[in-house]
Amino acid sequence: MPAEVSNPHLGWNIARDVSELTEYHFMVNALVAGSIVAVMAGLVGWMMVLRREAFAGHTLSMMAFPGASGAALAGIPAAWGYFAMCAGGALAIARLSGGKRGAWSEQSAGIAAVQATALAAGFLFVSLYGGVLGDLESLLFGNILGVSDGAVLLLAVVAMVAVAVLAALGRRLLFASVDPDAAAARGLRVGLLSGAFLLMLGVAVAATSQITGVLLVFALLVGPPATAQVITARPSLSLALTVVLGLLVVWIGLGIAYFSVYPAGFFIATVSAVIYALARTLVWLLGRQRLPGPERRPDAAQPSGVVA
Repeated sequence: MPAEVSNPHLGWNIARDVSELTEYHFMVNALVAGSIVAVMAGLVGWMMVLRREAFAGHTLSMMAFPGASGAALAGIPAAWGYFAMCAGGALAIARLSGGKRGAWSEQSAGIAAVQATALAAGFLFVSLYGGVLGDLESLLFGNILGVSDGAVLLLAVVAMVAVAVLAALGRRLLFASVDPDAAAARGLRVGLLSGAFLLMLGVAVAATSQITGVLLVFALLVGPPATAQVITARPSLSLALTVVLGLLVVWIGLGIAYFSVYPAGFFIATVSAVIYALARTLVWLLGRQRLPGPERRPDAAQPSGVVA
């Protein structure tokens, strides 16, 4: 193996670095799969953050454990277990919450019950399996550098379906998320919309967790959407910014990982967290600079002859 292949190094020639990064098929697959996941997880995660259902998303990501162990016990591909358990968990959460965005204490209790039951089922499946669950590190942290062509195709299909469903439900779901009471008064079936979104979230989490792993799923599902919503409250601009940030997180994280000896998931999660922290800091600094002084407060008397 040539020295430059076994020991890649980052230089000042960006064109050469990009060419080296895309020279190998496994890196091309990683970039394509990561980009697909970034778009899908970003759009679905944007609505999840808006609806304040991050705990539900976290619980659905934990479904990967019983999903993978159940699939191993049944002798079927792990991906089937991921999707089956995430879909079942989404329906259970929707059922326990009554399909409505009720009090946070009621919602969190129902979601926690689903999470505890799922983890218990995972341990049961491992015990019945009678062996050690293989690829535990991949299950927890993902293996984005080992994505196959078939996995890329599956991700593309799932992403197209999820984005199409989100586009079809977008306006109604946004209305029901911002003001569920008014939406119900207008005749929208808020409970059904909530259940449909949770099911779509479960599918997105199942697809994302196979790439980023259980513990890193929020790097793409929460980070870019939360950052975009910190920067702007305009839905269309915020959604576009979410996609851009998600792609940047994936590309930068994978690029750094390729030229280092550390896992890609670490860099993806770190870049996502750093961008979010920078956005919050910048917004906080701009807010302090724009605080009205005593002479500019709304209740301050205006000088004569000056129109407010």
